Amino acid sequence: MEDLPAPPRHSVPPTATSSATSPAGAAPQYATVGELRRSGHVHRPVRTELRDNLVALMKSEAPRFPGIVGFDETVLPQVERAILAGHDIVFLGERGQGKTRLIRTLVSLLDEWSPTVAGCEINDHPYEPVCGRCRALAAQLGDELPIGWRHRSERFGEKLATPDTSVGDLIGDVDPVKVAEGRTLGDPETVHYGLVPRTNRGIFSVNELPDLAERIQVALLNVLEERDIQVRGYLLRLPLDLLLVASANPEDYTNRGRIITPLKDRFGAEVRTHYPLQLADELALIRQESVISWAGSPLGTPEIADHLLEIVARFTRLVREAPQVDQRSGVSARLAVAAAETVAASAVRRAALTGEETPTARVVDLSAIVPAVRGKVEFDQLEEGREDEVLALLLRRAIAETFRARLAGADLSGLQNRFEADGPVETGDMVPAAELLRRVGPVPGLAAILNRLGVDGAESPGLAAAALELAMEGLHLNRRLAKEELPGRTVYGS
Repeated sequence: MEDLPAPPRHSVPPTATSSATSPAGAAPQYATVGELRRSGHVHRPVRTELRDNLVALMKSEAPRFPGIVGFDETVLPQVERAILAGHDIVFLGERGQGKTRLIRTLVSLLDEWSPTVAGCEINDHPYEPVCGRCRALAAQLGDELPIGWRHRSERFGEKLATPDTSVGDLIGDVDPVKVAEGRTLGDPETVHYGLVPRTNRGIFSVNELPDLAERIQVALLNVLEERDIQVRGYLLRLPLDLLLVASANPEDYTNRGRIITPLKDRFGAEVRTHYPLQLADELALIRQESVISWAGSPLGTPEIADHLLEIVARFTRLVREAPQVDQRSGVSARLAVAAAETVAASAVRRAALTGEETPTARVVDLSAIVPAVRGKVEFDQLEEGREDEVLALLLRRAIAETFRARLAGADLSGLQNRFEADGPVETGDMVPAAELLRRVGPVPGLAAILNRLGVDGAESPGLAAAALELAMEGLHLNRRLAKEELPGRTVYGS
């Protein structure tokens, strides 16, 4: 199976009214509001900015959500419609479905650079300041009002909802230090702003929204509908300009009553996410998210054949579908990523201990997956004590399915005849690839097997050994070859 290219990174192209009027990557040089006006800059609310830039990307057919895999025909059209409509969004999905990753990609739809009043805590736009400090400065300085520039990466804020989150964390509270400095308690400038107003003119995300206490959820009602905040009874109205995005587990959001109905009603769009629907998407996700860096390692980057990654992807999908697994909790995509990284690490360990020049993953490394991912799966209570057995069975099924998909119809008689003529072969996670190939010896039809798996055995003995082990394990799982498993080693043909 061919490797799917990762979506390229991109910058939002400046539009006619965009603040991104300087060369890519460099902030504009305008230092006062007067210079900004003379440049022709036009102020746009955040929702208009997101909508316009999304439309520009659509017209140019450029990638709109970099790094998002498997949602092109299902989730992303809903997200695009919500942005075009200017709606606040709540993403519902089980763990590990990419909700947070998707939320963070929305930042790429903002202008690259945006002007603010210099020193403003809530990022007021120079044309329309809303806080008392900035309004007073604008009235006093006029066109000489100093401005600063914020990159779009600075216009995103997020908070993981926890039961101890307070109104002060999100909205704001009285700052005793400012009071001690001599300001009166009724002075709005004694307010210490929370995370939401500090993300004014940007995107704010609340992850795991139902975990917020009900009284904290109430504090978000004005933010979503009236677009303002209230702090401790102050006569303070700050019309905020932001997009509020949240994530939640559907069970918590819809069934357990852990979120107040008025807050649900104020979100304009509800978007359901899902796990990858196609095997190709699962594979692309594994390749994209396996982030271990082997740069500088004395052994170099380990080789993992495509058929081994396919086994990992099939195993993940089988775990998700297994009746022994609690389906309400879901099986995170992180399971597949951790499994692939574990297989690579097993190959590196063998190379370090046996002196192999190039670490290459093989079927014998797959057994390391079961203990590594056991904690990522929640089983039905009836399966208590059988977790390893269930996962090992599903792993064997994944190997068998990959064998049928890759080598169905291949002539494996030469390999079978080798065992009938020369007896068993011992392998294991401490047997180097070259030693395994020596023990097996010449096999008629081996080149055809390697070709079916897309492996060049002459170029990489490790990949040839990996292909050979898949063929032997597939023959065993199809009851065409005996196998005996002993501590630390496996004997085929015994």
